[in-house]
Amino acid sequence: MMPPDALERLRLARSEGVGPIAYRRLIRRYGDAGAALAALPALARAGGRAVPPRIPSARAAAREIEAVAARGGRHLFLDTDAYPPLLAALEDAPPVLAFEGDTDLLARPAIAIVGARNASLNGRRIAAELAEALAGAGYVVVSGLARGIDAAAHEGALRAGTTIAAIAGGLDRPYPPENAALQARIAAGGGVFAEAPLGTAPQARHFPRRNRIIAGLTLGCVVVEAALRSGSLITARLAAEAGREVFAVPGSPRDPRCLGSNHLLRQGAHLTETLADILDNLPARAAESEGGQFREVLAPITPPSARDHEPVAVDDDGRAALLSLLGPAPVAVDELLRYCQLSASAVMAALLELEIAGRVETLPGNRVALVAGSAVS
Repeated sequence: MMPPDALERLRLARSEGVGPIAYRRLIRRYGDAGAALAALPALARAGGRAVPPRIPSARAAAREIEAVAARGGRHLFLDTDAYPPLLAALEDAPPVLAFEGDTDLLARPAIAIVGARNASLNGRRIAAELAEALAGAGYVVVSGLARGIDAAAHEGALRAGTTIAAIAGGLDRPYPPENAALQARIAAGGGVFAEAPLGTAPQARHFPRRNRIIAGLTLGCVVVEAALRSGSLITARLAAEAGREVFAVPGSPRDPRCLGSNHLLRQGAHLTETLADILDNLPARAAESEGGQFREVLAPITPPSARDHEPVAVDDDGRAALLSLLGPAPVAVDELLRYCQLSASAVMAALLELEIAGRVETLPGNRVALVAGSAVS
């Protein structure tokens, strides 16, 4: 069952200037999505935006929900029972996800397997074998449906159990196109997540966002063949930042596709050759199994529902002072507080206004950066 305010939540999540972190802060400040929606135009004006932000209509949100349901899918909303609890623990967890597949899988422990698109045959075989072994042991294998290692991991998992794919575009835009049939098989026997609405073609900026979903859904991330600068290493870094385990399969130092995974090993990732190398290094979990379901031992997650204290008003001079301290490189909000003359509540209020106005971006780790092209005055 969707929450009674599903339309308002979806409209807020799809509104211009509202990222995942801003969404949570808006809910905390105003108490619910409807009140937050009503506040958006005034927040944008206070942040220096002349034109109100684009807010989808209730009818547009209803059409999106109906279109996903027509495909046999559903929307999962943050701070509801259906939402994956491990993913909800991320500071920038998606406010809403479109999902096709079996939602019962979301209660089971999951492991990510990711790696190079131009993977070697040996790398693909290792990924498939590890995925098959994990699935046979009762784990859901999560990957990104890309060519190479991702596709091999999905195929291996389907042989012995099930798998979940997190994709960068909408559910109706499989990428790469040759994996459309694989996506359909995964949706039928596992699950497919998309943060983007239907019709969204995947772009470069969507893939790091997809990678955080892969990392957030899982207890750990296994990297099989990855270059030093690759999306797979981004996923591994996000997993480590979220407190999840990182595993890497060693490879030849002469193969550029293995330099990234070997680098992870030097940084302390678990050397992985067999299923035992993964299982022996996972955090404790309750092997409470009812019909194959598992419950993870997690720290309690505080839902973003409690109201914040009333924000402190900030004038134009205060916002200008904050903007003058920002640049395109992210800085910690704590550092901003040391250099400005505003209280913490005033800084947070001003940053929210500036983000809704499209002038700054809030990032995980309580960091903030100036959006490219934003005027500093």
